[in-house]
Amino acid sequence: MGAGIGGLAAAAELSRAGFQVDVYEQAPELREVGVGLHLGPNGSRILHRMGLAGQLDREGVRPDSLEIRDFSDGGTLVRQPMGACWEEEFGAPYYTIRRADLHRMLVGRVPGRHLHLNRRLVRYEEHGGAVLLEFADGTTAEADVLVGADGIHSVVRRTVAGHDAPVFSGNHALRGTVPAAAVPSLPPRTLLVWPGPTARLLLSPDSGGREWTFVGVFEGFEGVGQQAESWSSPGDPEDLQKLFGDWNPQVKEVVSAVTEVNRWALYDREPLRRWTRGPVTLLGDAAHPMLPHHGQGASQALEDAVALAHALRHGPRGLARYEAVRRAHTTRVQLGSRGGGSLRMSRASSGRQARKDGGRAMSGLLGDVAWIHRYDVASALESPVEDSPIESV
Repeated sequence: MGAGIGGLAAAAELSRAGFQVDVYEQAPELREVGVGLHLGPNGSRILHRMGLAGQLDREGVRPDSLEIRDFSDGGTLVRQPMGACWEEEFGAPYYTIRRADLHRMLVGRVPGRHLHLNRRLVRYEEHGGAVLLEFADGTTAEADVLVGADGIHSVVRRTVAGHDAPVFSGNHALRGTVPAAAVPSLPPRTLLVWPGPTARLLLSPDSGGREWTFVGVFEGFEGVGQQAESWSSPGDPEDLQKLFGDWNPQVKEVVSAVTEVNRWALYDREPLRRWTRGPVTLLGDAAHPMLPHHGQGASQALEDAVALAHALRHGPRGLARYEAVRRAHTTRVQLGSRGGGSLRMSRASSGRQARKDGGRAMSGLLGDVAWIHRYDVASALESPVEDSPIESV
């Protein structure tokens, strides 16, 4: 498995359950790239149970509200309280946090002697009831169970499920961060969305409120075509000016403060019909890469980690239970991300009609995610589930 958020969470949960776990990471150092991410209550309750509540409160932000604002004059179209209301409704807090900060917390939950860097998996095979791993540097290892938590370009996924093509959503994103001090007009501890005629801009606070993560989503314009399946390609701040430079003063303030931006072509994959072959299975983006419109990538990987540790108490045969619990659920989230979440926030016109449109968008967004946020994977594991037929090698 890799040492991303899903792989580390799985290693932490498996270690806590008494398993000996080794994490093999292809990078030469433990370093998570990227900007801010969202943790719904379904993900944060897992991290609280891992003992990370204090660190989350220090490094992350519990947003007080979500506001949809008019792109032209900046007026608030609709405001949805969050904070304590959200926690009471869903049983756990909603956080926004830097990916690197969450990654560092999870690294601290895995014994260093079990983290192996610069180990890029090139192939594996089953032999005598074990899985033999071969890495690019010529070294090998052996395991009872192999968990492919190696991301959207997973080597393990290709072997388990065969080759599948990425599915381009038709949308691109430009994202990065700006210091909170550089955009003083923005209300702190608030999720902000400006839907416009050809694009939308989303902002979320992180780093304890010291920073904002921005994401500008658009279909495309001259000079921007369909790109490779990457979420960290270098971008050009001038592209933000083309998209948002003539919007309201607050948006102009954000765009003017940006010095660095990454470009992200939004792809996912069709849901897999199976995740498991014998003692080999998938987790996180390797199993269910999804579009970001529900903000569920990290939380779904955390749920996978809990389910996997629970299932493996029954030995490698427990992988069938793991897949049965997780695959149907993540498929629903994955497919829902294609048409829900922030995609519902279409252009609002002006005045009364804008408020009505914004209210409908907010209602649709909450309907999209409420069932996801209420989900407790620990409770789901106690419910009877008909095991899926898992093909063996």
